[in-house]
Amino acid sequence: MQIERRKPLDANVGIVSVGLDTYWKQFPGLLGKMHEKTARFAAMLKPYSVHVTDFGMVDNALRAYEVLPAVKAADLDLLFIDMVTYATSSTFAAIVREMSCPVVLVALQELAAMDYPRGTTFMQLCNDDLCSVPEFTGVAVRMGKPVADVIIGRLDGDERAKASIAEWCRIAHVRHDLRKARIGHMGHVLEAMLDMQTDPTAVTAAFGCHVVQCEPDEIMREYAPLKDDDPAVLAMSRRILDFFDTPDPVSDPVTTKLTPADLTTASRAATALERFIEKKHLDGFAYYYEAEEESEMRRLVTNFIVGNSLLTAAGFPMCGEFDVKTCLAMLIMDRLEIGGSFAEFHPIDFERGTVLVGHDGPHHLNIADHKPVLRSLKKYHGKPGSGAGVEFNIRTGPITMLSIGVRADGKFKFILAEGESMAGPIPPTGNTNTHGKFLSDVQTFLTRWCLEGPTHHFALGIGHHASTIAKIAAGFGIEAVIVPQN
Repeated sequence: MQIERRKPLDANVGIVSVGLDTYWKQFPGLLGKMHEKTARFAAMLKPYSVHVTDFGMVDNALRAYEVLPAVKAADLDLLFIDMVTYATSSTFAAIVREMSCPVVLVALQELAAMDYPRGTTFMQLCNDDLCSVPEFTGVAVRMGKPVADVIIGRLDGDERAKASIAEWCRIAHVRHDLRKARIGHMGHVLEAMLDMQTDPTAVTAAFGCHVVQCEPDEIMREYAPLKDDDPAVLAMSRRILDFFDTPDPVSDPVTTKLTPADLTTASRAATALERFIEKKHLDGFAYYYEAEEESEMRRLVTNFIVGNSLLTAAGFPMCGEFDVKTCLAMLIMDRLEIGGSFAEFHPIDFERGTVLVGHDGPHHLNIADHKPVLRSLKKYHGKPGSGAGVEFNIRTGPITMLSIGVRADGKFKFILAEGESMAGPIPPTGNTNTHGKFLSDVQTFLTRWCLEGPTHHFALGIGHHASTIAKIAAGFGIEAVIVPQN
């Protein structure tokens, strides 16, 4: 089963075609041919859930300045420069200088090779996509705005080029939502977790998103009126039972079979959370709050885990322990459609050469390798409260980890690593875990990871995507380090 996304993926992508106006009178029909090439490139973007604006042909410096206001007004997440033929860099310099989004040069040649015996200048100009790429990249560097990437290949049937285009559209999805996200922040840091401290102004400065300060009373206003037999609560309970298994306990005396009382509390909390985030217009939420012992507020704020996991899988990252940085990391992974579970390192398995990777919640249920489990926990270790806990291991296969740390100068830093999720037993403790395997031995890898200065939490996703996330970091001017595996 898959949980549907709350909001569809979207991004604003622009295309500017470049050429040389001198050619059009010299070679009748050439300009029309260039428009056809751009139309074919634009059609390649349709499967990727992006809104495309074609700004037309820019074939001299005057035209570049004319089109610039429209390009800037489009609030682009990504700009493709379609190198349909040779163009002077004056068609490009004024535009790239003003761009705050990634600019990608696309040189997609129509022919696999010139038909040399029948070759003409017209034929060459139709396939001169590469010719001015070095000129453009050199000028972009001189402008202090180096291009984000260059995609070189064939206009048709080039899977490598298609993969690069798809990657950049996924990056555009991240930028579209991250730049304007409203991330709820409620409560306080779990006492003494100094690496959790995050300056909301620094978040806006780095990513553009706004950190919305929230109060637990705002959620209580949604929770308190909900009775156990409220239709919305009963519907949430059915959703939960349809999605999760509720097995008998195994070895941990802290766990029991999911109790009706814990199911009802989790259902009330999940319903209240969904209503709260709608009213606050939030796109993510990071929180930690303890409340008075035995109070109804404590019952509420310590029973978000099930609702958190349902929301996280629906594209709304929920992050415990007040960790807004990891909430952003989870959002990045979700918009890349690779998951994004809240995770940290658990005990090392020296026999398998793995380390358990997981947390007590929340988790991205859509990357589970089997039906997730709910257990009742008599206590949440290290924290107040008790209630339902989510347990599963993620799909076996490639994984990527992203931790957002903070440097001594206050700037953010992306720490990335790739590994494998391995099949293997996990402890039946009502927490999510998976066996993480890395090419270097487990001690060497973990030493290298720790020395990069990460937050102890990270987002965990499926597939190998470290290079893509590094490109996202570069687009925001943030340092990114991929922990070496050799």
